[in-house]
Amino acid sequence: MRLIFMGTPEFSVPTLTALAAHGHEVVACYTQPPRPAGRRGLELTKSPVHRQAEALAIPVHTPKSLKSPEEQETFRALDADAAVVVAYGLLLPEPILEAPRLGCYNGHASLLPRWRGAAPIQRAIMAGDTETGMMVMKMDVGLDTGDIALEDRMPIGADMTAGELHDALSQLGADLMVRAMAALERGSLTLTPQPDEGVVYASKIDKAECRIDWSRPASQVHNHIRGLSPFPGAWCEMEIGGKRERVKILRSRMASGVHGAPGEVTCGDGVFSVACGDGAVDLVTLQKAGGKPLGAADFLRGAPVTAVF
Repeated sequence: MRLIFMGTPEFSVPTLTALAAHGHEVVACYTQPPRPAGRRGLELTKSPVHRQAEALAIPVHTPKSLKSPEEQETFRALDADAAVVVAYGLLLPEPILEAPRLGCYNGHASLLPRWRGAAPIQRAIMAGDTETGMMVMKMDVGLDTGDIALEDRMPIGADMTAGELHDALSQLGADLMVRAMAALERGSLTLTPQPDEGVVYASKIDKAECRIDWSRPASQVHNHIRGLSPFPGAWCEMEIGGKRERVKILRSRMASGVHGAPGEVTCGDGVFSVACGDGAVDLVTLQKAGGKPLGAADFLRGAPVTAVF
């Protein structure tokens, strides 16, 4: 089929690659414009999808908006059978949704209608969900409200981080979208409306919510840490060698047999435990500002940690 692909981050790349590999004619790729990067922000960096599209010799479009009649006519003139959207980052106006002959199809990383919105992977882990998946839906003007075409489920491991789940779902989504486009081409893709019950929104992660609250139960602290790892990263302050420093916690696990007031530290034999409102967590991988990630044993070798805030 003649497809338009719309995506931006690394998460989207496997789907673009798989569609091209399965013989679809990807006539254009839409992605976010190059962004300033580098230490001084002077270099413009192309998105991962932009770079992959160029490697596949696919024409790239980087509009800042799709609201203008000119952009909508450019899109319509591509004469696509369908558009595939995976983490694009722009809302699609109705004229864009209606332009492809068979519609626009979105790969979304949740079991809709749970976790509609911007951060479904992080929110699922932070909420303690034990299962998630990928869904392909036919897009409409609502926020992730379209009819479901296909789904594939996977468990969320007890210590799995958002980064690990991101990578697994990215591959799962690529396979699912290939299957969906094959069914669409055959005319056998069936659509099912989303249920009205169970709607939950996955709001964008706010930096203000990244600080760890040790007064919460250990299970919630653990889910908070792994749901924000590796980016933007849950953090706390520690008194290290008499100096108060900000530290990201990139990996944790539930501790056993550790008790104390919230924030109380227990260290020994390379194990770094912190008491929570109920129970405790072991801090497994930590990173000081400007430093590299370290295992607990190496981190504790630097200087004694006397308090956590």
